[in-house]
Amino acid sequence: MKIAYVGCGYVFDIYMRTAWAYPEIEVRGVFDLDTDRSAVVARHYGFHVYPDLDTLLSDPAVDIVVNLTSIQSHYIVTKRALEAGKHVYSEKPITTDLDRTRELFALAASRGLVLTGAPCNIFCDAIATMWKAVDEGAIGKPVLVYAELDDNPAHLMNLESVQSPTGAPFPYAEELQEGCTVEHVGYHLVWLCAMFGPVRSMTAFSATLVAHKTDTPLDPADTPDLSVGCLEFDGGVSVRVTCSWVAPRDHRIRIVGEAGEICVDNVFHDQAAVHLERFSRVSLSARKAYTIRTQPLLGRVFGVGGRRLRLVRRWKSHAVEAERGVGRSAKHRVVSWLRRREVYAQDKLLGIGEMARALAEGRPQPLPDDFLLHLNELTLAIQRSGPQGATMRPTTTFAKITPLPDVIGNRRRPRIEVRSGLVSRWLNGVVTALHRR
Repeated sequence: MKIAYVGCGYVFDIYMRTAWAYPEIEVRGVFDLDTDRSAVVARHYGFHVYPDLDTLLSDPAVDIVVNLTSIQSHYIVTKRALEAGKHVYSEKPITTDLDRTRELFALAASRGLVLTGAPCNIFCDAIATMWKAVDEGAIGKPVLVYAELDDNPAHLMNLESVQSPTGAPFPYAEELQEGCTVEHVGYHLVWLCAMFGPVRSMTAFSATLVAHKTDTPLDPADTPDLSVGCLEFDGGVSVRVTCSWVAPRDHRIRIVGEAGEICVDNVFHDQAAVHLERFSRVSLSARKAYTIRTQPLLGRVFGVGGRRLRLVRRWKSHAVEAERGVGRSAKHRVVSWLRRREVYAQDKLLGIGEMARALAEGRPQPLPDDFLLHLNELTLAIQRSGPQGATMRPTTTFAKITPLPDVIGNRRRPRIEVRSGLVSRWLNGVVTALHRR
C-alpha cells in the first residue's frame, strides 16, 4: 500500500518509530500547512513534500491518506480525501460531531472506500492476551470492569516544553481545549466494546476541577478535565471508566469475573503485563491484611494479584521491541529502551497495517463502520455530560466483533489453574485464624 500523511506534528514522529517494521507500506509523501515543519520531516526522513493538499490528493499512486491534522480539521481533510477517491485512516476522534461522522462513513460507503482510524491498541499483544483469556473463561463470567485513564495533573507538567524527537511541540493547547476524554477515553472503550459488545445505557459526569492549567489562552477555557462514565453493556457487564488531567498517572484496566480477575497495568503499552488471578478463599481473605496489600511479593505467596500471563504475540509484535527513528545516539537508545520498558510503547502504524492487510486480502475491515461510530458517540456523550450528569441510551450499535484469527488460533493459552492442596489449605487456615481474633 502507498500512503501519504496530512499533518506532520508531534504525533507524526510516534508513527515513524515503528515504520521500519512495515516494508509493505510505502510513504509517497507528506503535507503540512506549516512548511517549516514539513521541511524538517523531509530532512530527517527523506520524504517527498507535497506543496499543497490538492497535489497530494491528485497523486494517483496514493492509496491511503493518513489524517494526522488537528481534531477540528479532521472532518474537512477526511471529506476531501474521500471525495478524491482515497481510503482514509484518521487519528481519533474521526470528528467531534456525530452527524458529521455519520456523513463521512456514508460518503466512504457510497464511493466504495474505507474510512477507519485510531486507536489501534485494540490490535496489540496485551489486549489479544486479555481478550483470549476472557473468551476462554479464565475468570468465569465477566461482570465488572474498572478502567482508569488519569494522565497526571496537567497544570504541574510543564507541557509547553515537551517536544518530539524532531522538535515538533506537543500540542498542549489543543489537548486541553479538546479535553482528556476526547483525547483518551477511546483507548479503553475500544477494548471494552470489542470484548463485550455495544453499550445499551450510560450515566456520565464531567467537570472542570483545575481552572488554570497554562498561561496560554484556551478556547474554550473550561473543557472538563475529569469525566466518569458508568456503562452497561448488552451482555450485562457493568463498567466504570474514568479520565482526568488531575490525578497522578494511572492507566489500568481490571476485568472482574465471577471466578477471578484479569488486569493490565497500562493501556498505553502494547506489551503491558497481563495478570490473571483466580479467586480463592486464601487470596480473598489475604487482601484484608494491610501488609499483604502493600507488599506485592508477599501478596503473591497468598495468590493476590495472580500470575503474569505469557503474551499472545501477533504479526507485528516485534515493532515496539526495537523502535527506530531519529537521533540514534547512545543516549537516545538508552532513553528509548527505558521508555519502552517502563512508560510507553505503542505501535501507531499497527492500525494502518491492519487496514492495508484487509484491503490487500479483499476482506472486511477488522473494525466495522458501526463499531467506530459507536465509539464516537460514547466519547462525545461522556465528554459533554457536564457537572449535573446525564443518562442516555446510545443511538448507535453494532454486531459484536470477534478476535482476529491469529488471536483465536494462538496456542499460547493462559495458565488459569488455582493454588490447591496442602499449602493452600494451610494458608487458608492461617488467614482465617488471623481474622477471627
